Amino acid sequence: MTLSDALTALADPVRRTIVKELAGGPDWTRACGTFDLPVTKATRSHHFAVLRQAGVVEQRDVGSRRLNRLRRPEFDAAFPGLLDLVLGERRASPGES
Repeated sequence: MTLSDALTALADPVRRTIVKELAGGPDWTRACGTFDLPVTKATRSHHFAVLRQAGVVEQRDVGSRRLNRLRRPEFDAAFPGLLDLVLGERRASPGES
C-alpha cells in the first residue's frame, strides 16, 4: 500500500462513491453489482480493481457474488486521516470552488 496508489485510487469520483457507500454499511454485505454507478459493468470492475490493488478495499467471492469490505483499519493505520477527509468531502455548490 503506497500513498501514490492510495491517492490515485481516491482521485476518481466514482471510486470515492464506492468508498463512501462501503463506509456506510457493515463489512461483506455489498456485492459489486449493488452499487448504482454511472458506468458500464466493465468500467465498474476496473474501479473495484484499482481500489483493491491500492489496498482500499478487500473482496471475497461468495457463490456467484463478489462481496466487498472497506479496509478502514489497515488504511487508517497507513494513512491516518486520509479516509476521514474523503468521507467528509461534500460536493461544492454551483459557484463554489
